[in-house]
Amino acid sequence: MAYGMDYLRKVQHKDYIFDNVHVYFLNYLNIPLFYFYSRDLWASIEYSAIIKFIKKRNLRFDYIHAHYTWPSGVVAAKLKKDINVPLIITEHTSETFMKAIRNKDSQFVKAWEISDSIIRVRRGDISLFHDVGISLDKIRNVTNGYDSNKFYPMDMSICRTKLGLPPDTKIILNVANLYSTVKGHEYLITAMSEVVNQRKNSLCIIIGEGKLHDHLVKLVDELGMKDYIKLVGSKNHDEIPQWINSCDLFVLPSLNEGNPTVMFECLGCGKPFIGTKVGGVPEIIVTEDYGLLCEPARSKELAENILLGLNHNWDSDLIKEYSSQFSWSSIAENIYKVYSQINSNNNCCH
Repeated sequence: MAYGMDYLRKVQHKDYIFDNVHVYFLNYLNIPLFYFYSRDLWASIEYSAIIKFIKKRNLRFDYIHAHYTWPSGVVAAKLKKDINVPLIITEHTSETFMKAIRNKDSQFVKAWEISDSIIRVRRGDISLFHDVGISLDKIRNVTNGYDSNKFYPMDMSICRTKLGLPPDTKIILNVANLYSTVKGHEYLITAMSEVVNQRKNSLCIIIGEGKLHDHLVKLVDELGMKDYIKLVGSKNHDEIPQWINSCDLFVLPSLNEGNPTVMFECLGCGKPFIGTKVGGVPEIIVTEDYGLLCEPARSKELAENILLGLNHNWDSDLIKEYSSQFSWSSIAENIYKVYSQINSNNNCCH
């Protein structure tokens, strides 16, 4: 937990245990200026807090697995030098990753060089590591996934009753933070103005909170869509399965993505995914059996897909069956294979 950053965000974290996994939030000094003027200082301070904690608890482990290259992977690369255990970095980001490749960011490249294996959630990006001198032999594709114990098909009418939603309305659901225009909310709102011209019994529900909230509410008002679009704020993650199961279509009109977890959660509930051809999305929505995709920032095409989706008879069982390969248990098996291959390579070297 970063003193400074989390203070500004008004975020508090507490250590916890999940099953047999212990999660710790360490305190260290960090302020936003560190990123722009001294990322080395940021990484060093975070590293010092972690190595001190490891020594104090006398922790022993077989692997370091960092999620995101910055700052986790950069700090983990420092740890690997001291502790001398294999390092795996999973890179989830989209814009940050592409910027690092374009700029040949030395922090990223050095961490990738030191790592024993790199997991990229989007298969189409793997070849880009070659552009910064990283051997493709160490790159593996493992997608994001979802918790199949929470996200699975439920009775729509029961879910709608619990949430106070109308039983006979066609519901279009979006779940995404409202902090950045990259999630494409404006295009969804504009698309809905086209949708309701043909389907008056449609309701778009947007779950999420962020600085764009007031702007989006104003846009809804300007388009005269208050009866058809509801921004309901953030919801507890435990409630999201009920919201997804209440909808007829799930829509995510992002301008950029890696592998959005909510897409897998949508499929896990047996719901069709209406989205855009960005990031790893087209690698998952590979046929129109699972959803419909259009180019980003095109409200008219998005509206057409929403209308097609509302008129289509989707096979929920087929979608659910397809999603099983993305459950956390399946993803864990794939990650375990990465660990095993590292062991195999190390044994060969010895």
